[in-house]
Amino acid sequence: MTVRRHIRRRLPALAMAATLSLGLCAPGAQAESNAAGRAAKQDARQDARQDPRRAGSGVEIRRTTDGIPHLRAASWRGLGTGAGYVQAEDALCTLADGFVTYEGRRSWYFGADARATRNSTYGKPKNIDSDFFFRAFADQSVTARYRAAHPAELNQLIEGYAAGYNRFLADARAKRVGAAGRTCLDQPWVRPIGADDIFRRMYAAQVGAGYARFVAAIANAGPAAPATADAVDANAVRATLAQRIGDQPGIGSNMLALGREATGEAGAVLLGNPHWFWGGPDRFYQMHLTIPGRFNAAGVALLGIPVIMIGFNENVAWSHTVSAARRFGLFDLALEADQPTRYVVDGASEAMRGREFSVDVRGEDGAARRVTRTLYGTRFGPVLDLAASDPAFGWGKRHALAIRDVNADNFRIFRNFFYWNQASSLDDFIAIQRREAAAPWINTMAIARGDGRIWYGDIGAVPNVPDSLREACATPLAKGFARVDPLTPFLDASRSECGWRSDGAAVQAGAMPASAQPWLLREDYVANMNDSYWLSNARQPLEGFPSVLGGERTALELRGRLGHRIAAELLAQPASSAATVSRQLRQAALSPRIHSAELFRDELLAQACTGSQVVLDPASLKAAGAKPDAAPEVDLADACRTLRAWSGQGDADDRGALLWEAFWGRLRTIPAASLYGTAFSGAAPLDTPAKPTPTPEQAGQALGAAVRILEGQGVALDAALGSRRYVDSGGRQVPLYGGCHTSGYFAVACNYDGSYRLGPDSMGNAYLQVVHFGPGGVEAHTLMAHGQDELAVSNGQGSAPVERYARKDWLRFPFHEKEIARDPGLRRSVLRP
Repeated sequence: MTVRRHIRRRLPALAMAATLSLGLCAPGAQAESNAAGRAAKQDARQDARQDPRRAGSGVEIRRTTDGIPHLRAASWRGLGTGAGYVQAEDALCTLADGFVTYEGRRSWYFGADARATRNSTYGKPKNIDSDFFFRAFADQSVTARYRAAHPAELNQLIEGYAAGYNRFLADARAKRVGAAGRTCLDQPWVRPIGADDIFRRMYAAQVGAGYARFVAAIANAGPAAPATADAVDANAVRATLAQRIGDQPGIGSNMLALGREATGEAGAVLLGNPHWFWGGPDRFYQMHLTIPGRFNAAGVALLGIPVIMIGFNENVAWSHTVSAARRFGLFDLALEADQPTRYVVDGASEAMRGREFSVDVRGEDGAARRVTRTLYGTRFGPVLDLAASDPAFGWGKRHALAIRDVNADNFRIFRNFFYWNQASSLDDFIAIQRREAAAPWINTMAIARGDGRIWYGDIGAVPNVPDSLREACATPLAKGFARVDPLTPFLDASRSECGWRSDGAAVQAGAMPASAQPWLLREDYVANMNDSYWLSNARQPLEGFPSVLGGERTALELRGRLGHRIAAELLAQPASSAATVSRQLRQAALSPRIHSAELFRDELLAQACTGSQVVLDPASLKAAGAKPDAAPEVDLADACRTLRAWSGQGDADDRGALLWEAFWGRLRTIPAASLYGTAFSGAAPLDTPAKPTPTPEQAGQALGAAVRILEGQGVALDAALGSRRYVDSGGRQVPLYGGCHTSGYFAVACNYDGSYRLGPDSMGNAYLQVVHFGPGGVEAHTLMAHGQDELAVSNGQGSAPVERYARKDWLRFPFHEKEIARDPGLRRSVLRP
């Protein structure tokens, strides 16, 4: 591949050296941060003096169908002001709650032992633990490093965002604008913000796959009683590390692109389909940002972020999925005898670095109480205590654990997005990704105008831990850990030679060079559904990479297998045009296919329905939630009849999908080695495992338990899926299609607690885009499953996008000025300086 040299944009030098400790504030960091802020404001004033029209033109806000804001300004600060204003207009309470979190003041306003209302990338730890974490890590040294790492234009955008948020807050409190449903408006925890609040918000996302996974374990780490267990509790450790982001399953995405082999022309088509939070501070927000003649990008960002993170501009389109790579590593500290805050490296004793933090807690009587803790750091990173998962991983007399997060020093993330927003070609996009190596925990896919190639890259910030280092630096505890989690590096901290490797080609100390990470540039297809990089194209597996990147020759999830099948089906059709493939891909993305049923229904029913009745054993009765006196006999005739008559799909009106989900859920508890007659094979990864062969007794027990589960929930065996899987929006129940990825749904709509009704605590299809480039430029179709407004899936306002998603009515996104001008929902306003 030939990649033209990317013209390097102006980058300020980093102002501070990287640190692996607790993020201790360097002397003068606050002054440096303030000086940077004054400089950004001076730059904005200088821009206005050079072009007086910029200061007086204001920010134009145009809302089109479904309330999507298109922001147009003459300066970066003005553009940021518009972004802050519209995000606050649609999600003030969610944003304000997040800013309290990132500031470390939840205990004061909401109580020390309470937890956040909604989930996020950092989970839902107790407020007191969250406060200590953010006080310790998102401090002034962090905000100063962001300012130093960002180009001036991005800092101006961020300063403007804070100003726009504050402008809406002031307007709403003065009743100059409406604020329907914003019940938080007059609460004391809702306050004006500054750029530092945005930087702290960025940091929360930055460490989402590392430190943020262990907020409580870090915030509560301290010298304690010795660990007595030598064995690893495999289930507890797996449960702790099962999710790559957040503390619940289901976060992920579908991503698929087809090149000239499918389109038959110099063009490609991209599907971006993140499965993400429907509520809370990390939900997506859709917007279109324009500085005429300089900047033009549309898509979504996490709330509180003023750049496009998944989207498109006039030349490129891109999307992401959560990567399988580990972004953190553990170090086994050998403690000095009877001195639990000293550890040994190369035979020499070294003191941990302790730093004391205080959090104010308000009691029920309104009186303040100050809680103080000391958090400890080492040369390898902060100390954490995983005794809640297994006593062997607690802070004992002989051992403690330190964690290193590669993203803790990765302040390139949002400038990388900022540059992608302005990429002029596919080669330009690729060059930015390789130069910055900044993607924090995501795979990336991209296409470009007039280009039949498609790009996939799992290139970003990854620990530089070759397998040879992992093997040479394993301790007995590390070997036990590797049996249940072979991806996370777990190294011997008693030898300095066991630190992450440094490479002169890497942009960050201890990070893997971009040249050593996996990528594909093809003309047929690339796909990723949260499986590892290994099989992002079935014709060209990527092999020979370190296991820290996600592993190779491992079984794909059913959703992943279905994604590759969809790509193969589209490629098998005669090449037509990008417009035709776009239409086909939009249909496929929302297809209610359930791959477990497509592959295995007939075989499993043949085994489960050998008899008309089954007597449930105690384990099946318990799994079904049956009462102790419940009759163990279950009639299977109606269940078998329902599943045989069922379409095999999961559309809102399909009858049998709910029963199948419960049936498959019980079968999944059988170990794969016993469930499948044909084991997984790396030589046939899209077709194995296969031939499920539970015994008739096992299959009957699973179906009988499924019947009891639905009966206990008051659900008819042949109930329409949408009668139970729905969302309250706009004052009515909106039936939905799709389900949890564990059943093999490609269209994901899920509560992983087993409930059906979806809402702000759900995860699933969030923002969807199918993009190609036609003769007139970018052509994008989008959907916003959970809507723009924070109340859209809480039976509040802003239900139009939710209802559009439910009826699978893709929106032709009005990107071009003529399209915006003729949009039937167009509303225009101007924020004057």
